[in-house]
Amino acid sequence: MLESKPWLDLYPKEIPATLDYSTEPLQEYLINTARTSPEKSAIHFMGKEMTYKQLYDETLSLASYLQNTIGIQKGDRVAIMLPNTPQAVISYFGILMAGGIVVQTNPLYTERELEYQMQDAGAIAIITLDILYPRVTKVMPQTQLQNIVVTAIKDYLPFPKNLVYPFIQKKQYGIVVKVKHEGSSHLFTEIVKTNSKSLIQHEFMPDEDIALLQYTGGTTGFPKGVMLTHKNLIANTCMSEAWLYKCKPGQESILGILPFFHVYGMTTVMILSIKMACKMILLPKFDALTTLKTIHKQRPTLFPGAPTIYIGLLNHPDLKKYDLSSIDSCISGSAPLPVEVQQKFEEVTGGKLVEGYGLSEASPVTHSNFLWDVPRVKGSIGVPYPDTEAVILSVETGEPLPALEIGEIVIKGPQIMKGYWNRSKETEEVLKDGWLYTGDLGYMDEKGYFYVVDRKKDMIIAGGFNIYPREIEEVLYEHPDVVEAIAAGIPDPYRGETVKAYLVLKEGSTVTAEEMNGFVRKYLASYKAPRHYEFRKELPKTAIGKILRRTLVEEEKQKIENERKKQA
Repeated sequence: MLESKPWLDLYPKEIPATLDYSTEPLQEYLINTARTSPEKSAIHFMGKEMTYKQLYDETLSLASYLQNTIGIQKGDRVAIMLPNTPQAVISYFGILMAGGIVVQTNPLYTERELEYQMQDAGAIAIITLDILYPRVTKVMPQTQLQNIVVTAIKDYLPFPKNLVYPFIQKKQYGIVVKVKHEGSSHLFTEIVKTNSKSLIQHEFMPDEDIALLQYTGGTTGFPKGVMLTHKNLIANTCMSEAWLYKCKPGQESILGILPFFHVYGMTTVMILSIKMACKMILLPKFDALTTLKTIHKQRPTLFPGAPTIYIGLLNHPDLKKYDLSSIDSCISGSAPLPVEVQQKFEEVTGGKLVEGYGLSEASPVTHSNFLWDVPRVKGSIGVPYPDTEAVILSVETGEPLPALEIGEIVIKGPQIMKGYWNRSKETEEVLKDGWLYTGDLGYMDEKGYFYVVDRKKDMIIAGGFNIYPREIEEVLYEHPDVVEAIAAGIPDPYRGETVKAYLVLKEGSTVTAEEMNGFVRKYLASYKAPRHYEFRKELPKTAIGKILRRTLVEEEKQKIENERKKQA
């Protein structure tokens, strides 16, 4: 499908066009690093450090327990329903060592969402928090779940935080959960203390064996389980390491705010840290002030994030009190990075913040701007990673398009998923001859830089014009009072759809819809300018911080339906 790869001419000499990939399973990364750097700090969590030897020993204890006590066999699905904690890392690699398949599960899931995912994955065990234990036990009868491994945040906190935290948790959630280590309930703290290290060694075929079921966000229909093999995840980790060629193995600290139950945080923080023998600094959730304090004190050098995280830090009133100068490199993903945010964050930190691109089906990264030596292009998602091919295809004809013409971004590479779990029809719709049809609209320039204009399903068609929300959002973010912004197409009886902007403003701002309209029309053609503005205290988001445009559109449709019923 590809005649040339112009982006390879842009690669600095340190980044090879093709890489060699390990033929061992993913868990070997931890085994190797624990062997070569046993006393190196692997995890910092809320003031407590854990070495790679400790991490490996506890992981091996869990793997042995999963096999010998719970009975996990090769290919069994085991769910992890945890925030970013040491237990999340131990669980991930413990499941793989036992021969299982990890099923990443969002701790914020409702009973209905949890039940659906457990049924779909066929998970037979789950590792979760004490405060989530009641929720899990309620769905067990409707699923194949037979065993629950229970842990608590306090289990890996330093003294005296471990004593204080249960009182904070009781005040915050209003519940105290006590679980006994018996029957189908197993305590994490008891498991990792066991001396049993016996483990059945399974044969792995990294190209074929699934390491992870990563469920998509479910913005259209029910979430689908993306089957990522050991090779998929190894390839994407190696690509990311090659991109960070100035970073020194064993010497970097990576800030882990991106949740590990999302593939972006899992690959670019957890797996990459372990491969490079780096320290991961974990925070169980994003809080701007806690993050500023952590950066100031722990001095991380790498900070993978999402636009809403960087925006949250930049808009914190105490920003200037903290030293963020340790941050050298940041790659932003999950949503478009506004140029204004990029510039401001670089001014504050002195580091580099570049936009990348990926999706769960690609483990997840496929494109990125260069961090060093090559000028980055504002507004671009960058160029394809090593061994990654990308092309723009016409939505109408399916034929490759020349430079600067908008079509669907289609990608091929060793990080592309095996398919969707138990969904052959949906797999065939997006995987064709090894090419992943992303559903994103974009174009490539003459040099090989790629640009995303929007999701196919998010494109607004108003009065016959194609309007791309991202273009509107870039302008909205240029207004000095705008903290967060998103544009969406809402039903309109005359134009079919019309543009509405949803905004979160800086505290104390008195900007009106009329003033915003005047500002926007200086930079956009009138047919692109929002016809409606709504100011909110916050916008609906996914766990990784992606603003949920479809939720806002559904709200609008419901309002219209309610009005229609009133009038009837």
